[in-house]
Amino acid sequence: MTGKILNYYAGGNTARGFHNLFESNLNGLERLFILKGGPGTGKSTLMKTIGQKWNDKGYDVEYIHCASDNGSIDGVILRDLKVGIVDGTSPHVIEPKAPGAVEEYVNLGEAWDSEQLSKNKKEILHLCDEISADFQTAYSIFYEALLVHDEWEKIYIENMDYEKANNLTDELMHNFFSKKINKQANVYHRFLGAATPLGAVDFVPNLTDGLKERFFIKGRPGSGKSTLLKKLAANAEASGYDVEIYHCGFDPNSLDMVIVRELGFAIFDSTAPHEYFPERSGDSIIDMYEKTIAPGTDEKHLDDLREISNRYSEKMKEAISFLAEAKRKHDELEAYYVKAMNFSKVEAIQNQIDQEIGRLATTKQK
Repeated sequence: MTGKILNYYAGGNTARGFHNLFESNLNGLERLFILKGGPGTGKSTLMKTIGQKWNDKGYDVEYIHCASDNGSIDGVILRDLKVGIVDGTSPHVIEPKAPGAVEEYVNLGEAWDSEQLSKNKKEILHLCDEISADFQTAYSIFYEALLVHDEWEKIYIENMDYEKANNLTDELMHNFFSKKINKQANVYHRFLGAATPLGAVDFVPNLTDGLKERFFIKGRPGSGKSTLLKKLAANAEASGYDVEIYHCGFDPNSLDMVIVRELGFAIFDSTAPHEYFPERSGDSIIDMYEKTIAPGTDEKHLDDLREISNRYSEKMKEAISFLAEAKRKHDELEAYYVKAMNFSKVEAIQNQIDQEIGRLATTKQK
């Protein structure tokens, strides 16, 4: 019997640059393998292979996906074994807390032919510069989109009934956390979705699979969705419940989802680009526009809202196009490394990591 799989992002291409949320997801691990090596050196394949093997053995596996390369992963965690493997190359540099005792650097550069790579040094350096420039341009345009989004929010903020919003939040907190438990909460910070070279991607169906209740928050920008989620997350932690806090992949300062598995529920912003609708027992809608915004606001500001929405959409498309261009160049860069790699050595390194995980698993079973 295979174990469960959890898919999420811990790094994101955001309006505030590349944002890293790895740390909380690595807390509590007793063994962490940090992979070093260039693009195309087999890091993602190594992690996927080990993850699949242990998942087939019945262990739950968490895959940390890469926001800049659809289909690649940045990490794999076997939480029951307290073991993780992560890509420790830029931009998600992992700082070890107890090198050797907990964290172990694994250098996949041992498997490449440096002489072969040096022949293409000029091309490699040029591509690295180009890729970096594309990412910086994307981040700059995302920030411009954020400023447009602020205009969008302003219309609804000015038409919000804060008393109604606070009453709704208080009611939900009372319903969810009427009982407290006497333990230290584990808190995991992640992203609900990510801006990727293929556009917006999320794992909501996977993340909420098996939960008894799902609350779909509907509303408009600025209608209080993130504020509500922040208060619920803080209350869950204060009540002793383990909580998964999912940040917005566009603006990491905002929240898009809170999951409390001990209580069997998820509550999330179910508007574009991660728009979902109830489809099973236990699903329900919380409409923030209906509950907190003055009636007729959409109609009153129709022309302005349409113009703002169009400007925002164009900025987002433009930013995504630079992520796609960075990915195209990254593929070119990878090709140089693939040609210089001895993948039998990478496989040997993979087997060494797998054997150590096996020893840890045996120790925990005793």
